[in-house]
Amino acid sequence: GKSGAFADRDKLSIWFGDVLVAKDGWVNPDYREEDAAALMKLSEIVVRVDLGLGQSAKTVWTCDLTHGYIEINADYRS
Repeated sequence: GKSGAFADRDKLSIWFGDVLVAKDGWVNPDYREEDAAALMKLSEIVVRVDLGLGQSAKTVWTCDLTHGYIEINADYRS
C-alpha cells in the first residue's frame, strides 16, 4: 500500500487457495472466514493476487512470520 507503485484498489482480487477473499477491491460477499481459517492450518497455502493491471505473473516463496510481527498485526484488520 505504501510502495508508491501504481495500483487501483477497485481492480484488486485476492485468493487464499481457491477461496476468493476480495474481489474488485472489496471483501467478496460470498467469503466465509472459516474457509480461509481452515487453509491457514495447512503447512503450505497459495496466495494469489490479481492487481487487474494486465497479463503478468510472479512467484514468490516466503515463510512463517515471526511471533512479534504477527502480534503487532493481529490487533487490527483493514
